[in-house]
Amino acid sequence: MNSSERDVLVANGTDVTVFILLGFPGGQEMQVVYFSLFLVIYILTVVSNTLIITMVWVDSRLHIPMYLFLSNFAVLDTWCSTAVVPKTMHYLITQDKVISYAECLAQLCFVHSVGPTEFFLLTVMAYDRYLAICHPLRYATMMSNQICLYLAIGSWMSGFFTGWTLTIPTAMLKFCGPNLINHFFCDYIPLVKLSCSNTSISETVFFSFAWVVVLCSLGFTTVSYSYIIKTVLKIPSVLGRKKAFSTCAAHLTIVLIFYGTVIFMYVRPRASYFSDKDKVISLFYSVITPLLNPLIYSLRNREFRQAMKKMQGKIYNSFSRFYIE
Repeated sequence: MNSSERDVLVANGTDVTVFILLGFPGGQEMQVVYFSLFLVIYILTVVSNTLIITMVWVDSRLHIPMYLFLSNFAVLDTWCSTAVVPKTMHYLITQDKVISYAECLAQLCFVHSVGPTEFFLLTVMAYDRYLAICHPLRYATMMSNQICLYLAIGSWMSGFFTGWTLTIPTAMLKFCGPNLINHFFCDYIPLVKLSCSNTSISETVFFSFAWVVVLCSLGFTTVSYSYIIKTVLKIPSVLGRKKAFSTCAAHLTIVLIFYGTVIFMYVRPRASYFSDKDKVISLFYSVITPLLNPLIYSLRNREFRQAMKKMQGKIYNSFSRFYIE
């Protein structure tokens, strides 16, 4: 333990003011390898999600609800990765694993605000696909630009309200030591295990909200897709069924990945059930998934691939004219 880590334990007698993130196992060489991987993943995440936001903004063909929701999702993915990865890279390369109490709560609040917002947006996107496939003639009126805006704003407000609701009971807990967080960022479960006060209220609030948000949004999404599948199977043309399913494939893939990892991590009875494998699950949903989402949409969506080719053509023509001149 270095000097900065020795100055971590107490203030005002017993209260912990900083924590130490244990991070990943291995010596200095392995930490450099981890740093390099995180750096590559973070750069690709920011670039790919920024590309989606830019393309939706500049290409008029993508000014439809599905892509507007997708651009919101790309913003959230970028924020989620930014809330976790830069701090992780800092201590991987410097070995300064200290994070203040205030920074820890801020990171916890941000991660658990972005997560629910993404759940609500995925639910809204499932509803959008339901209207487009099951009620195509009424889609334009039932998913107008104004309704689309309200649904996006509602998702953001509900998500950040949930994040604050989850964080406040944690902020009321006392931490007297130890202050070693067995994680690479300040997540709820490994943090609350360090509290020296009664955590029953905090755990009840957290896991109740986790169950309600995750399972209710998953239930709504499942109902939407059950109607979608029922409608698509009634389409007489094989090509028509394939086209209808292709419009949902990318969204459904992200739903399965995102819900699968988060349910495994947070839909549980108590915070005491935490192990090293949960750290891997956290790595997947907070670092890997924000990179996979734009790749899935760019590979599985025909309109998006066409928009990318159009943008590449414009960039190529611009460079060609520049060099000719």
